[in-house]
Amino acid sequence: MPLKLQVGTSQKIGQPDYGSLGASCHVELELDASLIQHDLETFHRHVKNAYVACRQAVQDELARGAEVSPPSGNGHPGGNGNGHANGHRNGAHSNGNGNGRDGSGPRKATSSQVRAIHAIANRQGVRLTEELEARFGVSSPEDLSIRQASECIDELKAEPATTGGRR
Repeated sequence: MPLKLQVGTSQKIGQPDYGSLGASCHVELELDASLIQHDLETFHRHVKNAYVACRQAVQDELARGAEVSPPSGNGHPGGNGNGHANGHRNGAHSNGNGNGRDGSGPRKATSSQVRAIHAIANRQGVRLTEELEARFGVSSPEDLSIRQASECIDELKAEPATTGGRR
């Protein structure tokens, strides 16, 4: 009776503008079941080789994805802002264009970006609604595009904590 060996690995790396790039590899091999009982060294070699092959495939895919990720518009190569860029989505590989558009205009700020904007604004003592209206013409971080949210975060992080001037 054959022995089924399933091996897999995945990795995710951060990208500029709060994006990320992910890849995964999973393989299934059939081995002679007697390896477990009679030749453990050969069994371990098969396991090790499968992991090495998967790790290399993941590294190659991440390198390829980093090469084809388009610039995000601010000088950084980047993700599409939804947490993935040319990597895996729900366990399957995807080679999306990573531009963050679905034909209906710019994508909205991610929930991570919205949380970051609130946290930084609170820490800096910035009246967020007034700042967003003045800078972007919106009243809430949820109304920002991904790019605008990224700009907002960068600007908020660059400002020193106020002593009441913007509160």
